[in-house]
Amino acid sequence: MLLHKVVISGGGTGGHIFPAVAIGNEIKKRYPNADILFIGALGRMEMEKVPAAGFEIIGLPIVGLQRRLTLANFLVPFKLIKSIFQAKKIIKNFKPQVVIGVGGYASAAMLYAAASANIPCLIQEQNSYAGITNKWLSKKVKTICVAYDGMEKFFPKEKIILTGNPVRAEIANNNNLNQKEAKVALEFDENKPLILAVGGSLGARTINNSLQKGLQKIVDNNCQLLWQTGKNFEANTQNLMGVKAQVFINEMSIAYAAADIVISRAGASSISELTIVCKPLILVPSPNVSEDHQTQNAMALVTKNAAILVTDQQAGLELVEKAIALAQNEDLKIELKENIKELAKPNALIDIVNQIEALII
Repeated sequence: MLLHKVVISGGGTGGHIFPAVAIGNEIKKRYPNADILFIGALGRMEMEKVPAAGFEIIGLPIVGLQRRLTLANFLVPFKLIKSIFQAKKIIKNFKPQVVIGVGGYASAAMLYAAASANIPCLIQEQNSYAGITNKWLSKKVKTICVAYDGMEKFFPKEKIILTGNPVRAEIANNNNLNQKEAKVALEFDENKPLILAVGGSLGARTINNSLQKGLQKIVDNNCQLLWQTGKNFEANTQNLMGVKAQVFINEMSIAYAAADIVISRAGASSISELTIVCKPLILVPSPNVSEDHQTQNAMALVTKNAAILVTDQQAGLELVEKAIALAQNEDLKIELKENIKELAKPNALIDIVNQIEALII
């Protein structure tokens, strides 16, 4: 049976939106005439990013609970009920063969409505620690695609398929770039270790502050730094040779190829990319995420000696020191690269869409 009517639901962050769009693109690649409808939450970033990727999206009024006590929290159950009602209407009118949830507020209402109408549903869980919504939905869906071992502590074991997370095509397809050529292309010294620090499009305050304090030490130890600061941080590089700060790195595949080590937060999408590029890795998990899932993601690598952990609290004291030590330790770099390579799932996107197809056969 051909896929011709598909709903993909979720969003809120790039970590949910990117896998959703990647899945949509793979379905379109296999079935050019497929009608794919995205369902997001009104006011969230998917309402802008998904149309920019060429897909139609409908927004639900659903919102999440605020961590602090606020009047808005009293409206949450009413907006949830309204969103489920609208989701059921979408199911009735669009008549999807399958509904895919990638996480985020809209995913809860949409998958609940679809499962109630006996529409086959699939969850794509990016993190190593499942949130409350996906744990609840797991009882109602047919298949759960995960990126980490041990997810049976959250989901029914018989529904779990270990696929990994989708990775941007430009990352997955450019893993063989020459490191020295990449350094030269980025105007770095090909003979000095290059530290790549990334904190997302908005930046990571702790990583940025730690690097700012340690720039001179990095240079004094014969290392170089390519630093994506994000738009919320203005770096002062003091004209230091071998240090480049950019708000956003457009050619990330070249940056990965050039890097000797990488400093990063521990979001699921970032980790999936980093396992593909196989670079020695220092992870600084953000403490400002639900269920502290970035620490859980990081520990999934650290316990297999595939990455080094620096906590957000200790980054100011430890991050630069550990980055320099790692950049200069050839044996440890080789060990980390070999171990992280074992965790890579380069065929994740293909495997996920194979599971979607299996639901309608």
